[in-house]
Amino acid sequence: MPCATPRRRAAPRVLIAMCIGAAFLCGCSGGSGSSSGNPTPPTTPLSITTTSLADGQIGKTYRSALAATGGMLPLSWTLSAGTLPAGLALDASTGVLSGTPTATAARAPLTFTVTDSGSTAQTKSVALTMNISPASITVVVSPARAGLTVTQAVSVSATTNDNAGVSWSVNPAGGSFNPGASLNGAPVTFAAAAAAGLYTLTATSVTDVTRNASITVAVTDLPGVYTYHNDLARDGANTREYALTPANVNSSSFGKLFSCTVDGAVYAQPLWVANLSVGGVVHNVVFIATQHDSLYAFDADANPCTQLWKVSLIDTGHGATAGETTVPSGTADFLVGYPPGSGGDITPEVGVTGTPVIDPAGAILYVVSKSVDSGRTTFYQRLHAIDLRTGNEKSGSPMAIAASYPGTGDGGTSVAFSPRYQNQRAGLALVNGTVYIAWGSHDDAPPWYGWIAGYTYNGAAFTQSSALSVTPNVGQGGIWMSGGAPSADANGHLYVITGNGTFDVTSPTGPTNDYGDSFLQLSSALAVSSWFTPSDQLSDNTNDFDFGSGGSAIVLNLSTGPLHLVIGGGKDGELYLLNGDSMGGSGDTTAWQHFNLGNEIYETAAFWNNTLYIAPVGASMRAYAFNTSTNLFNTTPTSQSAATFGFPGSTPSVSASGAGSDGIVWGIDSANSCTGPPPLPACAAAVLHAYSAANLATELWNSSMVGADAAGNAVKFAVPTVANGKVYVGTRGNNTGGTFGSTTISGELDVYGLKPN
Repeated sequence: MPCATPRRRAAPRVLIAMCIGAAFLCGCSGGSGSSSGNPTPPTTPLSITTTSLADGQIGKTYRSALAATGGMLPLSWTLSAGTLPAGLALDASTGVLSGTPTATAARAPLTFTVTDSGSTAQTKSVALTMNISPASITVVVSPARAGLTVTQAVSVSATTNDNAGVSWSVNPAGGSFNPGASLNGAPVTFAAAAAAGLYTLTATSVTDVTRNASITVAVTDLPGVYTYHNDLARDGANTREYALTPANVNSSSFGKLFSCTVDGAVYAQPLWVANLSVGGVVHNVVFIATQHDSLYAFDADANPCTQLWKVSLIDTGHGATAGETTVPSGTADFLVGYPPGSGGDITPEVGVTGTPVIDPAGAILYVVSKSVDSGRTTFYQRLHAIDLRTGNEKSGSPMAIAASYPGTGDGGTSVAFSPRYQNQRAGLALVNGTVYIAWGSHDDAPPWYGWIAGYTYNGAAFTQSSALSVTPNVGQGGIWMSGGAPSADANGHLYVITGNGTFDVTSPTGPTNDYGDSFLQLSSALAVSSWFTPSDQLSDNTNDFDFGSGGSAIVLNLSTGPLHLVIGGGKDGELYLLNGDSMGGSGDTTAWQHFNLGNEIYETAAFWNNTLYIAPVGASMRAYAFNTSTNLFNTTPTSQSAATFGFPGSTPSVSASGAGSDGIVWGIDSANSCTGPPPLPACAAAVLHAYSAANLATELWNSSMVGADAAGNAVKFAVPTVANGKVYVGTRGNNTGGTFGSTTISGELDVYGLKPN
């Protein structure tokens, strides 16, 4: 309205104040008090500041206010598009949405319009969504469990009837979510922390924070299983396994996840590498070598199985001559070993037998292949340096294996390595940059010697740095250890056990360098630096009771007393604990300790938490406690399994998250391997067993409990590999001993782990 004209007489202060206020509201001019007669337009444009609405729930009081700035008051609000959920109303004067919802709404589209009171009215609209969830909210997370390597990612999701979705959190702090919230069923990526341990991932209802669901994600910092039985001690223990525990390894939550088909029987232990870049993508990778002379790289986690690369080690790109094949064995057409029915050394072909070894720093896999030319007269064994990322040979690789050593066993002054008759069964060892390879026989078919050789690789070529025949004058004395690899101590000494052969080291007439049935400590240059030979060596040799049928393992590296205690045993069942630095020489009385298991030993024992685990032929899995005060074993088992393991027994592996009480002992029953002493055993599935390490009488699970968990047909001396919540088992697929291709699956990798749900 127009402002009043001030009178000349003094006005009461209250009237002046009223005029001033009116001037402000009505637009008085300057100090004259004259009026223009027209309202002044607002200086601030009308703008809606509300960007989202509160989430609601049926049966619970709801309130959410719309807000705007600018414009001429009062403002008026309307719902210009959409329908409010039942039970809610909009107050046009305040912009408040309120009420008690009686119906759900999932991201219901609503458009609100606000109008001011100016003479030229301003109008603004905003499109929002509203979520009203059921009265009772549920949240379920998938997968139910997971195992990751550090920085690895996993996709998780929440199934919820909360129309507003869930928010994600992790405890303890570590890792990250992308995004940090999700709607029903929408995937979220969780990237694991850089620190190993157990992490709880929780999905919390946005609408009702009292409703949530969680899963436990185990994060391991295990960089890899690079070598036979986990490490140079050959103790078989993975102490960085957080996912698998005695509580969750059972038929409800653990089983066979997937299988990978390969082209030959898998005698070598699967090897595993974390966070390897292949083709520009980071994977956990499991490597498989077959008796068909092939090498595979598989994504260790992908289900179904995903092959990253495959190569043949006997094609021309990997150093072979055209037409080379694997070596027939154990069938009607055989070139090594004895005829069918006499034992069946390896069936049906020989390619890669010994477990390869990985150099993680150089990203190189070292492996030995065996082959024969197209004329079936020239045999080859080659040492390959394979690029982990591609399967290609590294520069200067492979190298054909050849060696000679002074000795009279061949009737002359030296003996020569035979690529045909020497069986490269023992796992390879990588010690201080040198690859060590050992050989025995094919089913004791003569002639053969016990050999071990060392090779170095400089990125451009191999060099044979050393070679040793342990029986150069008499033959035999194979180093095979049922597939076990040479162990090594912190000083770089190697430990191997030899098989049947003459022992003449203490002979007064010479020669004095034939070490049949002996436990040897070797220098890095492969000189015998200490040795032990049992009292019954002659009986062992005469009766085919190889001392070297079992593998060597270092049970302790001590700072005082005997610095290295090593253990091993053979077919006569006698288990020896020796001072690795002064092994004792000749006779049982010089051993640190020895006792008989009552059954043949074809295994490398596992050692964890001051306990030795071993499953001799035809016996149960047993646990022997080690007394750290006396450095001796209790010769009575502290526990043993109810199940027994037929020939050849079982080399166990142990998984745990340290030295606590969550250990699991894993062993493969490979009795039905199609091969072995006559009468030949049947061909049937390998059976993977899991036992509580605290009490082997407690069997947690085995792969015969549920039909879907059955593995492929067994191969003897198989060793399970445990990594990142999974167990990898090599088999012969559905091959029953016949020639290559006689069945539909010539080899198979079976992968076991925690079921996702």
